[in-house]
Amino acid sequence: MPDLAPHELRVLVAVAEEGGFSAAATTLGMTQSAVSHSVRTSERKLGAVLFERGRRGASPTAAGTRAVGHARRVLRLLDLMGAEVRGATEGDAAPGALSGVLRIAAFRSAALHLLPPALEALRARHPGVTPEVRMVRELGPGTAGEVAEGRADLGIATLGTSSPVPPGLLGGELVEEGYALVHPAGHPAPRSLPLVDWAENCSSYTRTWWAGQEWLPKATVQAEDDGAVLSMVSGGHGMAVLPRLSLTGAPPTVEITDLGPDRPTRSVGYVTTPELARTALVRALIRELRSAAAETA
Repeated sequence: MPDLAPHELRVLVAVAEEGGFSAAATTLGMTQSAVSHSVRTSERKLGAVLFERGRRGASPTAAGTRAVGHARRVLRLLDLMGAEVRGATEGDAAPGALSGVLRIAAFRSAALHLLPPALEALRARHPGVTPEVRMVRELGPGTAGEVAEGRADLGIATLGTSSPVPPGLLGGELVEEGYALVHPAGHPAPRSLPLVDWAENCSSYTRTWWAGQEWLPKATVQAEDDGAVLSMVSGGHGMAVLPRLSLTGAPPTVEITDLGPDRPTRSVGYVTTPELARTALVRALIRELRSAAAETA
């Protein structure tokens, strides 16, 4: 099978991201016919239809979604080639040896409390590194999906049976965090309060425990994220069961109660691709994330 050239990969990504051949042509500075020809050539080389064409544009087929994800990942490796060559010449460990953009996807509490010290240490050692951080909800594909689809070099993810590392990616644990009961400070009977929750909270690593707690009612308040949950509890509107990262910097208006040795926990880790795991930029970030996680343990 003939290989796809980098310019053909860029066309596939542009069509997927712009939602049509005409918009992709404008973005790439090409004619629409040239974009159409490039896509047809790629489809012939790969032996699959990559886009469904319609009056409203073009959307990737299942095969197209996979192809675009691979295209993004290949193009990213080409982008990193220069930095890798310079790093090999100067030595990855040498201060200031690394430079370039580092794309990171993280869920909210990790982006707020685990990632910043790691990025601070990374930038202090390598000022030429420019982190680009996107906060992604841990629902559906989550941060691991961003990596799999080539939108992020590394994702900070919740790891477990409900959020397994997708096939073809690598992952590692950073911290195992326990859950705790949080409620308005000084409340005489916090377990009698309404339950405040959010969609990302309860998954397979908490659901079994949750089902066995007769004192936990069904949530009557569903907040947007864990920050909103903490704000509702702080305002005296209920109680919640939250993981430790979400409780970092909790205000004095709330009280945190340990749930005992049988409390639920969740594993927070990183995911990346096998190819990117070997790059100096990603290796450097993983080292700093491990250090930051050790400090929070």
